[in-house]
Amino acid sequence: MTADFNDTNPKDAVGIRKPPMSTVPSIVMAEVGVGMMEGARKYGRHNYRIAGIRASVYRDAAQRHLDYWWEGENIDPDSGLSHVTKAICSLVVLRDAMINNKCIDDRPPSVDVKAHREMLQKLVNEIFERHPTSVDAYVKGDNELADESAAIRAINQTL
Repeated sequence: MTADFNDTNPKDAVGIRKPPMSTVPSIVMAEVGVGMMEGARKYGRHNYRIAGIRASVYRDAAQRHLDYWWEGENIDPDSGLSHVTKAICSLVVLRDAMINNKCIDDRPPSVDVKAHREMLQKLVNEIFERHPTSVDAYVKGDNELADESAAIRAINQTL
């Protein structure tokens, strides 16, 4: 027996080459299930497969949930679920609609993203060269006095 499959069971050799559901954390899948159930109760289960969706609506919803979470609101007050879980649910609906040709692609006209990202990466590299060390980040839990002292030190370093 190897780490990849059990050579006494022919199913193992086939099974390891299929999409691995065991790589997705079941606790996250359970949360997504609750989030999707909430949507099903509000709008009808799998309504997006019949009615279709606009990509922008679900992109916006996912981004709002991520922004609320990023700014410190962990739980969506409407559902009681994590904002991250709600963002995942929005992306699940978006992706399912895309796969099933039920997504209206209302993204803006395409731009040359690759060239712009390359230019931005060049700027980032230059910033790292000019500032090889970084002032520590201010993170959740820092107290106000420590923040003020660090801010004063950072200002003095730039003078």
